[in-house]
Amino acid sequence: MADLHISDYPAAFRRRAAALEERIGHRFSDPLVLYEALTHASFANEHREGGFPYNERIEFLGDSVLNFSVTREIYARFPELDEGSLSKLRASVVCDAALSEYGLALGLDECLLLGHGEHRSGPIRRSIVADATEALFAALYLDAGLEKASAFILSVVTGKIEEVRGGATLRDAKSMLHELTQTDPLSRLEYALVGESGPDHDKRFETEVRLNGNPVGRGEGRSKRESEQKAAEEALKLFGVK
Repeated sequence: MADLHISDYPAAFRRRAAALEERIGHRFSDPLVLYEALTHASFANEHREGGFPYNERIEFLGDSVLNFSVTREIYARFPELDEGSLSKLRASVVCDAALSEYGLALGLDECLLLGHGEHRSGPIRRSIVADATEALFAALYLDAGLEKASAFILSVVTGKIEEVRGGATLRDAKSMLHELTQTDPLSRLEYALVGESGPDHDKRFETEVRLNGNPVGRGEGRSKRESEQKAAEEALKLFGVK
């Protein structure tokens, strides 16, 4: 990478990378670190004479930065969780599916430097976006240090932490509500979706839980399941259970 210059990269790619810097709120002192994170092996292989580094190595570092940042956060935030529960929570937050969600939300799929063959293969693979997301985390660490990188990572993953942790807690609430109401065989419990808002990538759902047709709780979440769980939580509070 030392022999490369910024101008060796395509101008359109440099513009997309600069736009990404604006979105994440960090101007790289060494843009080549960011370029490496955004370069896929398919481009480097098609341009071997240029000696372009690609993001597999830096992704390896990003995996560790991500895991440390998330581990430190959930360890401090959830003192009631044992080792097994912390491991499950972390796994849900750092898995490939979650990483691709983060990357797509950041617009990484539009910033990557891919080879022509990869372009022609159809829509960008989510695994490529997931890998680039970890590489971006590493680039921030290398350019700005651990605390800046961790702060950015947490700004990206906190919603997922809350979703996963909240869902795990509220699943119990929904089960408790079901058990509570089923003591009367004539009771009828139902969940009704009463609201939906936000763009496709950030939907919010609002659900009302009704007992024998009467509203007893309402909740909002990023998924219908989460909103149902929160509605059940509110109903339990109404009944004095929680």
